[in-house]
Amino acid sequence: MKENILIIGGGAAGMEAATQLKKLGLTPIIIEKSDALGGHIAQWDRLFPAFHPAKDVVAPMLESVKGIDVLLNTEVNDIQCDADGFKAVLTNGKTIDAKAVVLATGFDLFKAERKQEYGYGIYNNVITSLELEKFFRTGKDERINNPKKIGFVHCVGARDVKVGNTYCSKVCCTTALKQACEMKEVFPNAEVYTFYMDLRMFGPGYEDLYLKTQRDFDVKCIRGRVCEVSENMDGRLVIKAEDTLFGKPLKMTLDLLVLMCSMEKNKSIDKIQQQLGVANNSDGFMQNRDMYLGMNGTAKDGVFVAGTCTAPKSLPDTIAEARSVAVEVFNYINNK
Repeated sequence: MKENILIIGGGAAGMEAATQLKKLGLTPIIIEKSDALGGHIAQWDRLFPAFHPAKDVVAPMLESVKGIDVLLNTEVNDIQCDADGFKAVLTNGKTIDAKAVVLATGFDLFKAERKQEYGYGIYNNVITSLELEKFFRTGKDERINNPKKIGFVHCVGARDVKVGNTYCSKVCCTTALKQACEMKEVFPNAEVYTFYMDLRMFGPGYEDLYLKTQRDFDVKCIRGRVCEVSENMDGRLVIKAEDTLFGKPLKMTLDLLVLMCSMEKNKSIDKIQQQLGVANNSDGFMQNRDMYLGMNGTAKDGVFVAGTCTAPKSLPDTIAEARSVAVEVFNYINNK
């Protein structure tokens, strides 16, 4: 029997893990529920902090998985473990035998309508960061019509006890500043504001982006959380917030409000996760075996994890985990 390794998820983590496993002489098989590989990164225009085109990252990854079995528009319907490994029944009726399983199922974006105070789905000029990224890719969105004043709200669905997500989503701050700069490039005369709780600029080049945002693009960064959004008679947005640095309430009229939605675990994998005996951690993501020496392992032998299925991560962190999981799987197979 070939040393099949079942990879569930065809985003950045899944593709990179498959590439490395193939180099190690194993036989990866990618199962992807959508009609294309690439995951969330394929929906992005440019990447922080250097505004690198996302397609220039996705294209070589797609090239690297050529020759690897990829099943699109397919999900795992049932999976069982026996002495020989794992037997997965797919939604297309096929059955795959595998020696190990890699869960690279990514994340879901927080549904902005759950934060009703922001007016998403109620007011036309309230959009999400993903919708804005689509505008950057296509140049098309009837809601974005030469706005003069633009606001960005950080931490939508993160660090929020009311919605049950107390964790930091890690990349929202940097994404907001990147998109604020891009809006100034498209609409140089617009006033752009970001409303944040704390700016968490932890990665290489991130702090430089923060300084660039203010120095070169004149974006106003306001430490304060937006508490209410409404619409005036002219159809413009009226927001209420508190400037916590000055301890003063703030009221502002905007033409466009962008919500930086957080990451949540991809819940479509819940059934398979339960069948494999992989629990959730306290943040609702998948629990790995150990946060120090077992990041890619789980409580179930032969089941591994990589990428944002275990926590919010940046793209470089995701790719690094995908490469390390390939080594973990290789060692597991050899030790068996």
